[in-house]
Amino acid sequence: MLAALTLLIALPCGAASHAVTEAKPPRARVEAVEPRPFGSECRTSVTGSDAVASCHNPYPETDRVRLHVECEQWWDIDSDGAQVEAGPASTVRLTGRCWKEIRSVWVSHAK
Repeated sequence: MLAALTLLIALPCGAASHAVTEAKPPRARVEAVEPRPFGSECRTSVTGSDAVASCHNPYPETDRVRLHVECEQWWDIDSDGAQVEAGPASTVRLTGRCWKEIRSVWVSHAK
């Protein structure tokens, strides 16, 4: 009886120590891709209550640019211009205005 009890206790411990390992599939090699340059070069100017942005896109992908104008006076409405496509090697002109003074002007880009 003692021998049977010893076998019952020893068998599961011994079976656990012989674990089966599965072969792992080889991993695919992933190469890092450098990001391509993107975005138009834009210059903004403010004259009184008028804002102008000139954007040139030197890259092969189209850049969608938008002019944003923040007005100085609290009652003057800030504006976000319509999105304009600046195609490869093209220049676009964006305009905006406030009723009175302009606080800030910037251009946003989208692919």
